[in-house]
Amino acid sequence: MEEKDEKALETFRVLLKEKKFTALRGMAQNMNESDLAAIMEEMEDEDMLKMFRLFPKDLAADVFSQLETDSQQYIITSLSEREAGIVIDNLYTDDAADLLEEMPASVVKKILANARPDTRKDINHLLQYPDDSAGSVMTVEFVDLRPEMTVDDAMARLRQIGMDSETINICYVLNDTRKLVGTVALRYLILNQRNEKIGDIMHEDVVSCNTSTDQEHVAQIFKKYDFTALPVVDHENRMVGIITVDDVMDIMEQEATEDIDRMNAIIPSDKPYLKNGVFETWKKRIPWLLLLMISATFTGKIITGFESALSKVVILTAYIPMLMDTGGNAGSQASVEVVRGLSLEEVHFNDFFKVVWKEMRVGLLCGITLAAAIFCKCIFFDAVSVQVAAVVCITVICAVFFSKLIACTLVLLVQKIGLDPAVVASPVLTTIIDALSLIIYFTVATNILHI
Repeated sequence: MEEKDEKALETFRVLLKEKKFTALRGMAQNMNESDLAAIMEEMEDEDMLKMFRLFPKDLAADVFSQLETDSQQYIITSLSEREAGIVIDNLYTDDAADLLEEMPASVVKKILANARPDTRKDINHLLQYPDDSAGSVMTVEFVDLRPEMTVDDAMARLRQIGMDSETINICYVLNDTRKLVGTVALRYLILNQRNEKIGDIMHEDVVSCNTSTDQEHVAQIFKKYDFTALPVVDHENRMVGIITVDDVMDIMEQEATEDIDRMNAIIPSDKPYLKNGVFETWKKRIPWLLLLMISATFTGKIITGFESALSKVVILTAYIPMLMDTGGNAGSQASVEVVRGLSLEEVHFNDFFKVVWKEMRVGLLCGITLAAAIFCKCIFFDAVSVQVAAVVCITVICAVFFSKLIACTLVLLVQKIGLDPAVVASPVLTTIIDALSLIIYFTVATNILHI
């Protein structure tokens, strides 16, 4: 925490202890809701709940949406059903839907029973969409206009519903069947004449996404067009909501975290590191560790199979770790770059042969360069025979070449069949390449050294 937040935290604790609730409320109303949420996260649960109950309902909703999921769940389950209903009513529907999605069905039922009918309808509407789809992260609070409206009519509508909308910077023009026909930026409403028709000043070339669009693709649309908000339409082009840039930032963080976890053989979690208990962390790590440990036994079997060859030329054993690491590192480089290219939509499955051809050439160049370096080490520092040095160098070239080839091929194929390519990007790939490097090594050694 920043120094100013630490001071504020201590002040709030003192005010709570001395029961100076009016002073606490006044201090909270002069602070940013994100700072308040960060301060409350540092409090004991009981103090956090007491402080939350003292906030005016609008401030309470704003702070609540900034809290971590487990803190939200604690507060909402600690409040009475009526109080919880008020909080839900004052949240934007996408935030409310995200919260309720993580809670037990019995709790959700009670909370929704005390929410306003229109809030309940909107939340239930969002909860029906698949996870990670545009429909599941959108909000239904937006400003809609009609083409026949004048600028004066539009400004009147903004004053009527603007406070309850997620954003008023962009207004969406819908026809009588609620199909999206255009957009109008707020600055056009301010700068145009009051009697100007919305249909005459609206922007008709509208970029939108479908409710079933994957959230990762939504993030790419925002990046491409530098949007602050994106309209969401159903399969009949009827507008049902918007996604704002703050939602996209959450999506990008979530997707990046999931990719990092999967690339390191960890089951993704939606909780911060320190919020996950020891047992929860163990459950997320142990399945992959067990799988990788079992798969790694194949490398042991390969070494055992060539035990007699190793006993004749013992120096070969010294190069096994280096060869396995070099192959694994080469494969990881290729897989990470291709995964990144797929995530940013710089690479598609249609580019399969372009990617493979490129990685083959890169692998060959990298392999030759590394082989030249290791040849010098073998001859001048390790003082081994030219034949042994040749075995190591040939293995390095082949291991690097095939590692990059397998890595890019496997990532593209996994993505094509609908799985997350990050799953195979590091641990699984390394296990495969370790076994391949050993097979190449002992095959080359057997043929050159005749052992």
